[in-house]
Amino acid sequence: MKYKNIREEELKNKVGADWFKSFDTTEILGNVDFTVFPKQDNIFGRTPLLWAEAKTGNFDVPTMFVQLVLTIGKARTFDKTLPPAFLGAFDFKKIAFVPYISVQDIFYINDFNWNVAPSNHETKEFKLIKDRIDATLKQNTYIYDYQADEKDLKTFIANNIAKATEASKIKIDKNNFIPIYLRWLDIVKPVIDVNWDDLKKASILNSDFYLADLFVDDKDTNKIEDDSSIRDNLFVIFQNQGYKIEKENIKQMFDATINIRNKETYLQFWKRYKRPPIKEFQNYIIERRDLLVPQDIRERKGAFFTPRQWVELSQKYLCNLLGENWQEEYYIWDCAAGTGNLLAGMTNKYNIWASTLDQADVKVMHDRIEHGAILLENHVFQFDFLNDDFSKLPQGLQDIINNKEKRKKLIIFINPPYAEVSSVGEKGKKGVNLSKTHTKYSNALGGAGRELFAQFLIRIYSEINGCLIGEFSTLKTFNGSAFESFRNNFKATFESGFIAPAYTFDNVQGKFPIGFKIWNTQKIQNIDKIEIDIYNDKAEFIGEKGFYVTHEKNQYINNWISSYKVNSDYIGFLAGTNGNDFQQNAIVYLLNKKEQMANPRGMWVSQKNLVQVSIYFTIRKAIDHTWINHNDQFLFPNTKWQKDTEFHNDCLTFLLFHEKNNIQSEYGTNNWIPFSESEVNSKEKFESNFMSDFIKGKIKSEQQADGLFGDTTTNNFDINKLRQFSIEATAVFNAGLELWKYYHEQKGINVNASLYDIREYFQGRNDKGRMNSRSDNETYTKLIANLRDKLDLLADKITPKIYEYEFLKQ
Repeated sequence: MKYKNIREEELKNKVGADWFKSFDTTEILGNVDFTVFPKQDNIFGRTPLLWAEAKTGNFDVPTMFVQLVLTIGKARTFDKTLPPAFLGAFDFKKIAFVPYISVQDIFYINDFNWNVAPSNHETKEFKLIKDRIDATLKQNTYIYDYQADEKDLKTFIANNIAKATEASKIKIDKNNFIPIYLRWLDIVKPVIDVNWDDLKKASILNSDFYLADLFVDDKDTNKIEDDSSIRDNLFVIFQNQGYKIEKENIKQMFDATINIRNKETYLQFWKRYKRPPIKEFQNYIIERRDLLVPQDIRERKGAFFTPRQWVELSQKYLCNLLGENWQEEYYIWDCAAGTGNLLAGMTNKYNIWASTLDQADVKVMHDRIEHGAILLENHVFQFDFLNDDFSKLPQGLQDIINNKEKRKKLIIFINPPYAEVSSVGEKGKKGVNLSKTHTKYSNALGGAGRELFAQFLIRIYSEINGCLIGEFSTLKTFNGSAFESFRNNFKATFESGFIAPAYTFDNVQGKFPIGFKIWNTQKIQNIDKIEIDIYNDKAEFIGEKGFYVTHEKNQYINNWISSYKVNSDYIGFLAGTNGNDFQQNAIVYLLNKKEQMANPRGMWVSQKNLVQVSIYFTIRKAIDHTWINHNDQFLFPNTKWQKDTEFHNDCLTFLLFHEKNNIQSEYGTNNWIPFSESEVNSKEKFESNFMSDFIKGKIKSEQQADGLFGDTTTNNFDINKLRQFSIEATAVFNAGLELWKYYHEQKGINVNASLYDIREYFQGRNDKGRMNSRSDNETYTKLIANLRDKLDLLADKITPKIYEYEFLKQ
């Protein structure tokens, strides 16, 4: 045995050195054991030659290949990089090769669970793969014994592996058409003889040319003269070794023809891939043209694909409201249709209209009609809803809009653009809100005019009044602080709807809800409160939620806390009092002084407003931010909180021991130590005993003289009284005391350490200067975990009071 009694890593090194020394075998590719690449790059990068499974011992060849297939399939390695010409498997006795093309179909099995452990040979998935490829392996595998077949092995490597850069074509499917597009941009786009800036002005995109290339029948040759288009309804068509754009698409007298400057580069790229795409994925790729559109253009034009589960559910809600014959009795217009996927599943094509900003999307929908989409070509048209006059609409649709009775049977069914202009950072897009609709309805829109979906809604409400609206958008229509003017002018009645996690939608990130809402513009109603259904990311119903409308700007929590600002005797700085909803809770924290912040937004803390600051901080932190409550607004409370001293003390406890209490002794005197020196067994006196004195009622009551709180006895803010803590707050204090005592047992500590300082001491920092999330000290880990558990229990106790005192509404 050539490689007996050695470990796997050593085996891989020896196989690489003995048989593949003319190649690069050092590259690591995910969990693939062994890779072979050419040592030299070409203009297309390095083409992988071999991916292989390595085993010590004497293994069954099919078993090794099945494990390799499961490893590749689990990580979808074939989508992330070009696949090799060969797959391989070797152990200490032999090496085997199989052409990748002979087994690649296995990676496109539908409904297969690729998440099993490849090394577990007992799973049903392992056995299924083995059964599927066993016959293929017997027919196509080349097996060599290192010693008995040494000469033949070297010949095979020289004649096959070394020349494998052209061995196989990769099939194109729904998983790899985007990675291929990204390579196409680098290699093919530069050799297309066209002024891309001019095309962009005409709304012709790179992706239109890519789709033209993709939907070509290559006749299984590498000759460009054999290539012909299989989709003549695309915006750009491959024709005569170049491209054609029909005159109607560019509003010119003649068709545009575009040449390829370097046909050799074009051929070298496309000979790697089998065109057209796999048949079962062709319609999907056409429908998902939006994925190839740059993000900024997608946001401005609304080129977002509505997930199928929400399309189906939204149509179900329309059916539940309007009756099972709704498609026969109502007209539907999607005026932000994109490629039309929101209309999938509808059956009465004579009642459906679809318009979109891009003529290229119109061509895609026309192509889909040719391949079975239930739409009429003359009901699908280009229309800029925020700028064009309704006189440009097809006459049949105009007849509906201009007839009061027919309008009552019209449903505007849309997932409009989400783009938003912003004056802060880079989150918004400059100028996206500029439109004739924005200009015309700027007063009615107010701050909501920054959002394109609000512009759609206000034009529909104002100019197609009487219709129904079924629309996907955020929940800002109900509780966005910038939407006051919009709500005062958009008075349609909310009929029904649901919310779903935003992250289930294309290229939408973050924890917030997107809602589907059905509005009846015939009924005038102020938006005050709505109840809406909740679905999780699996489209499972999980409950209902109420959304409350805040009509006045002074009704928010930040207006409340601002009334307690102080101008002397500072002990800290409360950051983040400039955001009123859950999504901005992360900016709320406590620090020593505002100079620690680049752009300080907040208020100073002193003994005079410590109770109120504690309450504010706790309200913002006691309930976790979720995608469901993301936009919920914290409100100006009622007055019941003022007399609840237990609530005050619970909140003070919460603030003292919460990890967003970022008081650090290096930035000044730490006034926030909640214990005395004797309680923690300190070896030295603290610089400040303010907090422990405050807790024990030992602070001189200067505030009684200046009347900041009025009669402090009546309002229960008397700081001369010993504070009494609830059972839950006491448990937090006890857990904190154990942590402080353990810290003071250590050597070389800072006796004035804050909670932040203690965490930093035990957790340390990484090479980027950030505090580590955990510690190697087991005792500390247990103590801090216990403190967090007790703080969570205290938060649970406080939560009902948050709603009782109307800091939040349920």
